[in-house]
Amino acid sequence: MSLRELARVVQTSEVTVRRDVRALEAEGLLDRRHGGAVLPGGFTRESGFPQKSHLATAEKTAIADLAAGFVEEGEAIVVGAGTTTQELARRLARVPGLTVVTNSLLVAQALAHANRVEVVMTGGTLRGSNYALVGSGAEQSLQGLRVSRAFLSGSGLTAERGLSTSNMLSASVDRALVQAAAEVVVLADHTKLGTDTMFQTVPTDVITRLVTDEPPGHDDRAATELQALADQGVQIAVAGAAGGEPVPASSARRRDVPLPGPRRGQVPGGNPGLRTAAVLGDQSAGADRERARVADLRRR
Repeated sequence: MSLRELARVVQTSEVTVRRDVRALEAEGLLDRRHGGAVLPGGFTRESGFPQKSHLATAEKTAIADLAAGFVEEGEAIVVGAGTTTQELARRLARVPGLTVVTNSLLVAQALAHANRVEVVMTGGTLRGSNYALVGSGAEQSLQGLRVSRAFLSGSGLTAERGLSTSNMLSASVDRALVQAAAEVVVLADHTKLGTDTMFQTVPTDVITRLVTDEPPGHDDRAATELQALADQGVQIAVAGAAGGEPVPASSARRRDVPLPGPRRGQVPGGNPGLRTAAVLGDQSAGADRERARVADLRRR
């Protein structure tokens, strides 16, 4: 609709409508166009930070609790932009000797007062809608970097295309973050499973592990997508939420699928034998937990 038409419908001035449209765009509720506004649609839709920060908060907290358990003392990792990765950063403040490379102001802020964590920020241009640094400056600052893991989130995740986002600049920086990491961990709540957006950031065969929450029983799309991701070799770690409250990482349900060795990069200096033994142990325990979970679902 044009600004003139909007002003007529709501019976106010075009100046007021223009201001309101600007505010609505910041919340991801519409897209501004020359002389008017349109509803955000399909592959190009991206919610603003104020809107995203209030969505699936319990699920994001449970995911962050579980994901923090995969970070070890003294590691060097990269953490991408997003509300879920911001929750993760708050928990990483307690990990001694950690080095975190990030392009997110929110992640850096969450770690600003953690005196045992070193924070390294990329360069780049500030993207106000998600408080992230993007552009060639951010990508160039990541060249030559090597860390053990990358923790990323996005707008959608499918088994066919992997992780995706609706902004080209954000996608480009996320790809640079992935190139710097030996393993890639995706943080995505169930609402993003089966959702496909415009720009691919991480192909499925590059994703090491997905940390997500338990989809509702009626959400067949999310459950189907989880199974398809597992079939392609992605390890699945599932955090549950009961009664709207986050479940601590120690009691969260995890469903792990072993990785084919040639698919994933190995951290330089790592012991492949130890890694294989750990994966086989996780596989056995994960299989037992999965059988118990399936039996419980059948009884219900």
